[in-house]
Amino acid sequence: MNILCSTTTQLPSETANSIQAVMACEGLRRCGEDIQLYVPGSGEIAFEQVKEHYDMHCEPFPVRYVRSAPHLHRMDFTLSVLSAGKGVQAPLHYTWTIQLAVAAALRGLETAYEIHDLPTGGGIRWFELYARAKAPKKVICITKALRDRLLAQFSHLRKEDCLIMPNGFSPEDYAELPDLAGAKREMGFSGVRPAVSCSGHLYEGRGAELFVQLAARFPEADFHWFGGTPDAVEHWREETSRAGLSNVVFHGFVPRERLPLAEAACDVLLMPYAKHIAGSGGGNSAEICSPMKMFEYMAQGRCILTSALPVIREVLDESCAVFCEPEDADAWEAGLRSVLSDAGLREKLGSEAKRRSEAYTWQKRAGRFLNGRKHA
Repeated sequence: MNILCSTTTQLPSETANSIQAVMACEGLRRCGEDIQLYVPGSGEIAFEQVKEHYDMHCEPFPVRYVRSAPHLHRMDFTLSVLSAGKGVQAPLHYTWTIQLAVAAALRGLETAYEIHDLPTGGGIRWFELYARAKAPKKVICITKALRDRLLAQFSHLRKEDCLIMPNGFSPEDYAELPDLAGAKREMGFSGVRPAVSCSGHLYEGRGAELFVQLAARFPEADFHWFGGTPDAVEHWREETSRAGLSNVVFHGFVPRERLPLAEAACDVLLMPYAKHIAGSGGGNSAEICSPMKMFEYMAQGRCILTSALPVIREVLDESCAVFCEPEDADAWEAGLRSVLSDAGLREKLGSEAKRRSEAYTWQKRAGRFLNGRKHA
């Protein structure tokens, strides 16, 4: 089946939105679908460039740049993609762009609109139009919490038009990693001191403050943060220097192909989310998020320490993670101390997390969408 995918995120880039969109497309391709991906830009972009940047593991598919002027509010992008769809006779538009979802649905085309946050501003009206559209459609929600919020807010949205599809991971990235001791040697980490890490951007609410507090309370362990923009990394390096902490390293950007090894070199993986989580565009996703790093952590088979956000419990529970109250340094200290002092507990939690991760590959995610579409 020809599937025309489209998103207004920039490619290539390091944003979570771009990574998620590309990996979702990879999942569809690995299910045997013929897809094309349209993104804003000019000139040409080769699939090999995208594949290398995002460390992809699928057969090639076309990636096309489409001109999109910001002041036109994505309408020129929408019209160009719809026109392209006629040329390839795509029966399905899979998009992260609400304007395109509405325009395609109003033309009677089958659509799938993937949404990661509640609509705001003008997006509310666009989503209302989409909910009312009679054409075959699916709203792809990354969490049950997000779906329930959408159903409560939009009376014309039908439950049967919604699919809950959490994010995922690529199993190849974790297939041939060394054991903990070997990974520490390859990363140049101490083989004696415990290593504790967190991966991801350093936006507000991601827990950098708590991370530094924990480092101060555990001088016997080393703390590594993988990711963050250069300015944010420099800020936190200065903060830890002023605090006199020698056991904290903010590594900055780590290439995707290198990140699994970096995480494999750590005894404990942290998700220290605050009660308010900002993304690259602001907002608060604490109640409806599906962090990609959660599934990547699970695939590592390492012990996970996470904030006790209700939405996280859609995937994790006490059999595969330790939950701590958000922003409560004492609770986090107690949780971290409990797992650092008990290697058996770390092994038990990590093994169960790895077992559960098998259900969350990008390919299985795409398979759930294709199956849900057929049985609508």
